[in-house]
Amino acid sequence: MRLCVPIPCFYKNVDFQTAIRRAAALGFDAIETYAWKNLDFDAVRAALDETGVEFVSMCTTEFRMTDPSFRRDWLAGLKETCEAANKLGVKRLITQVGPDTGAPRTEQHAAIVKTLNEAKPILDASGVTIMLEPLNVLVNHPGYYLVTAGEGFDIVREVDHPLVKIVYDIYHQQVSEGNIIPSVTKNLDCIAHLHSAGHPGRHELQYGESDYKVIFNAIDKAGYTGACGLEYGPLLEPEESLREARRIYLGE
Repeated sequence: MRLCVPIPCFYKNVDFQTAIRRAAALGFDAIETYAWKNLDFDAVRAALDETGVEFVSMCTTEFRMTDPSFRRDWLAGLKETCEAANKLGVKRLITQVGPDTGAPRTEQHAAIVKTLNEAKPILDASGVTIMLEPLNVLVNHPGYYLVTAGEGFDIVREVDHPLVKIVYDIYHQQVSEGNIIPSVTKNLDCIAHLHSAGHPGRHELQYGESDYKVIFNAIDKAGYTGACGLEYGPLLEPEESLREARRIYLGE
């Protein structure tokens, strides 16, 4: 697998295209971000072309899928973001599903599935993959609906479309339920991207309770060939942290 740099985690005081060049200079060939509307598309594409870095993922503008009254907004946001993704060369989008509304979970689950079914023509037209993100509610996202990876996999299989997948965040699932290696390796058909951080604290991978060398080795052996975003708040100086990640987990 490749390690991917989430630009906002490590480069807060430089423009996006400079951050791409700095990540490339450290040896990374994959980056991602969250918000995209303030990007200079031409400058970003130039930096990507210059460095050979892949812009792996960014986020949709709307996150509320559990409440059907927001479905039109979510679909409009998806269409707008897919158009931006095509201009930037991005092939994957991350979306959250929104809060637990208090309605029966079967109804909220069904609302997410229906929204994704209605999204299929947008995805087909753009060729962009949408990735649902399960999150933990114990530390970072109280009140969020989609907590377990298992329910995320169920949704993906119900929708049954090649451009609907999961971004599996190892940190969030370690907080929520553990059982990381079997959860990932038995469901690679549903996973398009990975995120990672050390737990507790959401800092460097080596400072947490999870042995990422073992985790990454198992996922590689299972046949995963995608990227894993280093989505944490560094305790080290940001570029030192990235160099250490490459040294520890890529043996460089």
